Amino acid sequence: MHRSSPFHPIVHRLATVGLLSAGAMLAAGCATTEQPQGQAGIIESAADEPAPGLILIARYGRYTLIELVPDAAQRDLLQQVIDISIPTTADATLGDAMRHVLLRSGYRLCDAAEAATLYALPLPAAHLRLGPLMLRDALLTLAGPAWELSVDDLTRQVCFSRRGAPAFLSANPPDTATPVPDADRPDTATPVPDADRPEELQP
Repeated sequence: MHRSSPFHPIVHRLATVGLLSAGAMLAAGCATTEQPQGQAGIIESAADEPAPGLILIARYGRYTLIELVPDAAQRDLLQQVIDISIPTTADATLGDAMRHVLLRSGYRLCDAAEAATLYALPLPAAHLRLGPLMLRDALLTLAGPAWELSVDDLTRQVCFSRRGAPAFLSANPPDTATPVPDADRPDTATPVPDADRPEELQP
């Protein structure tokens, strides 16, 4: 005689519930559309620009705040501080010293014909050691007071021009013209007798 298990109705109900749940999940999965990989849903937000006059800072450590601004020497390269020694050679010139000073400064020396006279001058022993001082002051120290420094920020070239020609090099010589006699001053020169006019005889 076959004996039925008392748990058979419970097992049947659990199996039915499981099949229904699986079918619902399968239907939901089929209804879901898969998003293409090339069109990822990325939300980009525009970065807000800081308000004028606002100083941005960053914290380093517990008590140190650093302003997020470039240094003065980074904005104006001629303000960078140098401390160098010029290589000593027997025939070192000012041009050699200036090119050595400008190494890794971002600038280069111009090739103007007017400054060729300056570049050819011998390097004084007092200028073999320069610094610490700003790059602009180092170049002016090498050139001396007779030359003006000019900077081309477009090509980042530094050049020199003479402040003015000295008197002995002036293109206009001193005035050597014969002075014009003053009309108001009477002429005191001795008159020259006329050879064609007979001389009047005195009685």
